[in-house]
Amino acid sequence: MKSLLTISLFFHAMSSFAQIKVNHIAVHVSDLKKSMSFYQDVLALQEIEEPFKDGLHAWYDIGGGAALHLIEAPNIPKTVSKVNHLCFSILDMKGFIENMNAKSYPFESWAGVKGEVTNRVDGIKQIYIQDPDGYWLEINDDYEK
Repeated sequence: MKSLLTISLFFHAMSSFAQIKVNHIAVHVSDLKKSMSFYQDVLALQEIEEPFKDGLHAWYDIGGGAALHLIEAPNIPKTVSKVNHLCFSILDMKGFIENMNAKSYPFESWAGVKGEVTNRVDGIKQIYIQDPDGYWLEINDDYEK
């Protein structure tokens, strides 16, 4: 009985350590105002309270209690790979693409074909765009799937 209780307590303790959630994602930007404009106007993210108030940070709600932190600093890395990207899921891919076209904002498929959508084998539609510092963002319609 003592062994069973010990094993039960062990697995309960392990399960609480195994729980993890995204708190925030920090992105290094070269021009905070330009990046804020992109994340607010192109992606329509909602700005949230930012504790530093130093003109070098901006925080945005990205859902599920997580935040995107933009941090202005010199020396942005020069090599940016599409494999390393942020991904945001949206409800209305068609509307998002219409907005991109209305703003003349370029997007492409995974293969790099300008103005095209990738249809993944699992039925998810995705496009890729770049922020002002060249970071890749995947936008897909996996919102409720």
